[in-house]
Amino acid sequence: MDDVIIIGGSFAGLAGALQLGRARRKVTVLDTGLPRNRFAGHSHGLLGHDHKPPLDILAEARRQLARYPTVKLVNARANAISGAIDDFSVLTDDGESLQSRRLLLSYGVADQMPSIPGFAECWGQSIVPCPYCDGFEVAGRHWGLVYSGPQALRAVSLFHDWTDTLTLFADGHDIDAAARADLARRNVPVIDGRIVEIAHAGGQLATVNLDTGRNVAVDVLFAHPRNQPSANLHQTLGLETVDTPVGIALKVDDRRETSMPGIYAAGDLANPMASVTLASAHGAMAAIFAQQSMLV
Repeated sequence: MDDVIIIGGSFAGLAGALQLGRARRKVTVLDTGLPRNRFAGHSHGLLGHDHKPPLDILAEARRQLARYPTVKLVNARANAISGAIDDFSVLTDDGESLQSRRLLLSYGVADQMPSIPGFAECWGQSIVPCPYCDGFEVAGRHWGLVYSGPQALRAVSLFHDWTDTLTLFADGHDIDAAARADLARRNVPVIDGRIVEIAHAGGQLATVNLDTGRNVAVDVLFAHPRNQPSANLHQTLGLETVDTPVGIALKVDDRRETSMPGIYAAGDLANPMASVTLASAHGAMAAIFAQQSMLV
């Protein structure tokens, strides 16, 4: 029996495995090899790894984990979970049944691409969600922002730390007069109409095309499509969730423990503020608290 089975082997899961391996705890990491940021050419803001391809960072992390004999990395999907604290069972997609005392869920979320031609092709390249992740590289250029709710209006003031040239695309939403007046005060034009196409060349955005017939050129487009967990294990377990502006996240306490004793969660699955730094930190925290919960 493992001490901990980690489901999801991206930044949060591998950070947790590192802490458990160093504590000489027996751990198995199940991973499908499909991290959320695999579409990004570079990862930013992670100390010591800034501006490196995310897949390269993860590959190096796996190489480093090889020095810990109690850590096992398995390329497999977890299909089902049963049991309770100190006696969990995980069934993989190849029919293997694994047992552990604790679980760490870090299988992340999947972004749901809108049915706009060109959007998915530009995602992670010239359409991005996070200024902290990608803003520095496009600072001072013409940014576009797709309205997706009141949080988009709050982002306008934030974005001005990176650029003075910002255009808001209403994308078919109603924006009231007070909000429009505030945007005008900030010199942010509002483009009405629904986005029907992203014209691009090899993933590099050229224009945002609207159903009004207008085509607007921007250098980068910030958008926040909805996402959903990459697996439904939390649903079958009945774990509590919280609503976020872009989807749901698992509810965890200060120790990263979910509503079911013995199950911990980390990464984008349990934190809507997507960040490799936060995912790594929360993965390490979840693993440490899981280990401490097993002390006698």
